[in-house]
Amino acid sequence: MLFKEIIGQEQIKKQLIQTVKENRISHAQLFAGPPGVGKLPLAIAYAQYINCKNRSEDDACGVCPSCIKYEKLIHPDLHFIYPVASTKEVKKARSADFIEKWRSVLLENGAYIGVNQWYEKIGIENKQGIINAEDCNSIIKTLGYKSYEAEYKVMVIWMADKLFHAAAPKILKILEEPPEKTLFLLISENQGKMISTILSRTQIVKVPKINELVLLQALKHKGDLTDNELLNHIHQADGNYNLSLELMRNADSNKWNFIKFQDWMRMCFTGDVAQISAFVSEFAKIGRERQKNFFSNALQIARNCMLINYGQTAMAKSNEEELEWLQKFSPFINAANIETFTKEFNEAHYAIERNANPSILLMDISLKTIKLLKLKPA
Repeated sequence: MLFKEIIGQEQIKKQLIQTVKENRISHAQLFAGPPGVGKLPLAIAYAQYINCKNRSEDDACGVCPSCIKYEKLIHPDLHFIYPVASTKEVKKARSADFIEKWRSVLLENGAYIGVNQWYEKIGIENKQGIINAEDCNSIIKTLGYKSYEAEYKVMVIWMADKLFHAAAPKILKILEEPPEKTLFLLISENQGKMISTILSRTQIVKVPKINELVLLQALKHKGDLTDNELLNHIHQADGNYNLSLELMRNADSNKWNFIKFQDWMRMCFTGDVAQISAFVSEFAKIGRERQKNFFSNALQIARNCMLINYGQTAMAKSNEEELEWLQKFSPFINAANIETFTKEFNEAHYAIERNANPSILLMDISLKTIKLLKLKPA
């Protein structure tokens, strides 16, 4: 992958290129930042630039033997570790068991992928992937060999915050004292969940959100939406390229979420348990990913209500039609209940990831919501 193919992040690109020019490449680096900002593409482009045989001042050449293999993600000195879990076909999962699918999903999406997208690709949507002890052993074994042809052996550990705690000690020594010309590039969306002993051994590269106007230019050719429609999706995605694309592709699904949230709140406000029960039954049938998306949207709606309450309507990530309803509804999500609403929606999203029963979960939240909507700030 070339730096020019990465959306925005010009300052980070310059910073990475400068480390190569000044021959001060840190052997263990952590690319940390929010989802969908290009951490993995940056790491791959950086590794390709380092090992390019004919690099220019600001990018790899893209045509030398090393670059050609990097472009196809088949370079023998480029290695990947990522969270996995057992499937029907793979009982004792390792990253190597899914390498073809990994390459496929990266090449299809320009390396801009999210965790849920990866889990769906390998068929573990209802499980939690981890980087396990087998993969930690694989890191030590792989890096123990001499490089095949590149100057640097590169080990990319994607979603390093999902490194299994019991397995982490296995790689501490090699992470701190790797073989010569070995480069660790770790990727994390949740630096706070990183194991401290791993985190302390890395140099952190903070990758910020992508500028909205930069995202607009990148997304213009992805569909036939107007600039205003695109900007609305980009604004909701908050600098996340993956989410911007998802909002564009799933506009109907997001509209469904909003409409169903409206219906749900009306039922809870009137306390109509029979209607709530019917809604719960419908909700239980839509699939876990859509259920998670529903609660993600609910969190966004709650946030927008509070912004409106505090006179920050311009910051609310909604289109005009939704905003009109939010302005009427916002008094019911206020300082007296916002903390509880946020906690309930967050915990619901987490519980669904952990295979909770959606019917019991939503009914419980609905009964709490009946009371919460009646609370008013002091």
